[in-house]
Amino acid sequence: MNKIDTQINDFGNGQQVSPEESVKEIVKPRRSSLSRRSFLGKSLAIGAGSIGASMLATNRMESAPDAIITGGDIAILRFLSALEILETDLWQQYNELGGIQDSEVPGGHGNPTYTNALRVLDEDMDQYIHDNTENEKTHFTFINAYLISKNAQPVNLNQFRTLPSSTATGAQQIPRLTNLMQLTVDTSWWTRYRSPTDNPDFGHVYRPAVPGLMQGQFPAIPRTNADLTPPDHIQAIANTAGFHFATIEQGGTGLYPSLAQRVTNVEVLRILLSIGPSEAMHFQTWQDKAGNAPALTDPTNGLVFPDLNSPPFGGELFQTNLIMPEPCPFLRPTFPPCAIVRPTNTTGAAMAALDFLTADGLFRGQSSAFFAFMTQLAQAADAAQRG
Repeated sequence: MNKIDTQINDFGNGQQVSPEESVKEIVKPRRSSLSRRSFLGKSLAIGAGSIGASMLATNRMESAPDAIITGGDIAILRFLSALEILETDLWQQYNELGGIQDSEVPGGHGNPTYTNALRVLDEDMDQYIHDNTENEKTHFTFINAYLISKNAQPVNLNQFRTLPSSTATGAQQIPRLTNLMQLTVDTSWWTRYRSPTDNPDFGHVYRPAVPGLMQGQFPAIPRTNADLTPPDHIQAIANTAGFHFATIEQGGTGLYPSLAQRVTNVEVLRILLSIGPSEAMHFQTWQDKAGNAPALTDPTNGLVFPDLNSPPFGGELFQTNLIMPEPCPFLRPTFPPCAIVRPTNTTGAAMAALDFLTADGLFRGQSSAFFAFMTQLAQAADAAQRG
């Protein structure tokens, strides 16, 4: 089997296959202004330095006779590719245990107990998890292929695959990029989208739907088969996953329009404006399903999932069937309210996204080299200026 036939980034077979090796046969660039092979062979410090020198110091790169692509455009695409690789890694873990395993998203074997707990939120959860996983994989695969077509460096995170996998039945035993077993989930998006008076772009802070998820480190997948009982414990894990799905996807919903404001090349803008709305479709699905999470208290750790439709919650800020964005202030308080994606402030958007994911606990156990690499990508994206 050649590399183009294997699953990208070792999804499905445990092999360490880089995104660039998987897509380089798809798109043949006219010339190579950067050495992808040498990049993978160098240390993080050398790699990060070469990115800064080649991408940020170069204001414009010719990509085609009728198009100019800037170093800022490349930096934005590289950061988004990295985030999509990370998203694919976490969704792959969810799919292995609670989704549908097929040729589109291979790798796991499923865990019936966890899958049934997820179905309490919606009977089609396994299909939705599968489709979200497939979507994220296509996002980074496409962006990396596009980067290669423009003679730019694709993103490869395989050197950071060091985190352990769940040992519960159904999960592959391969190294991971993300940690779904010690999450601190921010569910403030729940009231942010229901508030008619506030907008996070104006600095407003919001009440979380599940305060307990911000007060500890909780699994969103069974860590071992011991997590499959008692029933309220595995249901709490499934509930955590349900809220985490929406937490992740609302981040992408706002990030794409935030960074689109810094893009110069029209084709790159089209990429961001085309992928971003698919993240919003994911978010809309998941916040609806999160509202079906049954109220309970996890007997093993005291984590409480409240009834959001009853006191002391209740009201429009928590009502579970209000999943459309409430009109809110936008641009300036003097304008009339408008139903929008929020936030979309472009200043520091990439670093804010990275900080948010870090606070979520997704990277607990990752190396300092990983954080240095991701920080460099985020800072480069935030430094991009629209030409």
